[in-house]
This record gives sequence, structure tokens and C-alpha cells, in this order.
Amino acid sequence: MTIALTVLLAVFVGISLGLLGGGGSILTVPLLVYVAGLDPKPAIATSLLVVGVTGAIGAIGHARAGRVWWRTAAAFGLAAIVGAYAGGRLARFVPGTILMIAFALIMIVAAAAMLRGRTASTTTPGRQHLPMVKIAVLGTAVGMVSGLVGAGGGFLLVPALALLAGLPMTAAVGTSLVVIAMQSFAGLAAHLADEPIDWRLAAVVTAAAVLGAILGGRLSSMVDANALRTMFGWFVLVMASVILAEEAGPEVGLTAAGITLCAAGVYTICRRTTHCPLRRLASRAQAGAAAA
Repeated sequence: MTIALTVLLAVFVGISLGLLGGGGSILTVPLLVYVAGLDPKPAIATSLLVVGVTGAIGAIGHARAGRVWWRTAAAFGLAAIVGAYAGGRLARFVPGTILMIAFALIMIVAAAAMLRGRTASTTTPGRQHLPMVKIAVLGTAVGMVSGLVGAGGGFLLVPALALLAGLPMTAAVGTSLVVIAMQSFAGLAAHLADEPIDWRLAAVVTAAAVLGAILGGRLSSMVDANALRTMFGWFVLVMASVILAEEAGPEVGLTAAGITLCAAGVYTICRRTTHCPLRRLASRAQAGAAAA
């Protein structure tokens, strides 16, 4: 039953990746730890394998459609490989509980990025200009996060590629999958030196995630991606609260859940009514700045 549930949830992770172009991999480590019963460090190593293979296969379709900007992928990818390998080696010195708490905090950042949405770009390939220093710093940082905690980093890469490198959103998604695959395999190489992997379980979970990603890609034209991203963002916040409760104590988890509930209420009010407390605060701040 445990294996069956793990496979079913891995398909769900893959579907979310195919639909959203990123974000689903944030659930792979919790799935492997709390459902499959792996320890955090082997789960992170296995997650990097799952995310790397799924990202590489997803990138093939985008590349065939011309939605991968290879120069940008190479620049980000090389920096991300360095960061991911360093993060993977660093993980051996960090206790598993600390890694899981850090992972929960990254889930909160990912959820916030999903709820905020993405900004489109109108840059064309012929006008592509790459700020190499910023790309090196950001790519290394995202890669290190990926290597440490096993997340693909698409929730950071896609906005960065769209805003920093000026890619159109479709190209940002395709290019990010190439970078995710590169950094995931680099992080996996670092973890393999210290952490054993259950290759049978890894193969089953990877196959299920790839199947889900293919299904998600085919469903993407039939589903409102923005609405799905919003629901998924709130789900990730709930999962982060569960992890904090498990690893840092019930009080921390309940606090995070309470904040999430309050944020959901404010978010709903601001989206559906004109009585938004955030707008009132912004108006008062603007009035105060004008008076000053």
C-alpha cells in the first residue's frame, strides 16, 4: 500500500510539473520522507534523480518547439552545476532535521511565488542580453539550494529567467527545465558519494513522475494554469506547516498553519471584494509619503 500510494502521489507531482512548468518537485522530498519512509538525506538524493530525469524529458518537448534559449540555459546551467555540487557536498554536514526545516521554509517561498504569479516578457531572442555577473550569482545560489534540499528550483528559475534574462514566459519554462536537469544531476553526483539510494524505489517514483509530467503537458491546454497555480500554492503552504510541525514541534506548525489561514482569508477578500485591508494600508502609506 505504501508503494502504491507513493507511486500515485509521484504521478500527481509529475502532472503538476507538466501543467505548471515547475513547482511540483517541491513535494518530492516530503513524499519520499513521510510516505515512502526514507530518511531525509537519501530522500533528497532520490528527489534530485527524480527531478533531473523528469526535467530532462520535459525539456525535450520544449526544445523541439523552439522554447529553449540555449545560450541562457548554458550560462545559468554552468553556474547552477557549481552551486548544486557544492550544496550536495555541504548537505553531509547538516542534520536531516535542519534540512527538512530549511526545505519547509523554501516551500513557503515557492508558494508565495506561485500565488504572486509570473510576469511576462516581450524580449525576442535576437535582442537577448545576458547580465553575466547576476546570472552567475543567481545560478550558483539556486543550484546550491537544489543540491542542499533536493528541490528543482523552478519556482526561482522561471521568474529569474523572465525578469533578469528577459525571456518570454514560454521560453522561460522550457529553458528552466534544462537548467533544472543540469543542476539536479550535479547535486545527485555530490550526494552519491555519501548517501545510498534505493534504486528500485527511485526508478518506480521517477517513472511515475515522468508519466505524470507527460499527462500534465497534454492537459495544460485544457486547464486554467493560473487558477491551478493558486490552489497549488496554498496546498504547498499547508504542506510546509505539516513539515514544520513534524520537525520543529506542534507549536511551530500550528503557528505556520494559523498564519497561512489568515493569509488565505486576506487573499480571498482582496481578490473578491473591494474591502481589501492591504489596499487601505498601501493608500495610507502613499498618503503619508506624499505629506512628508
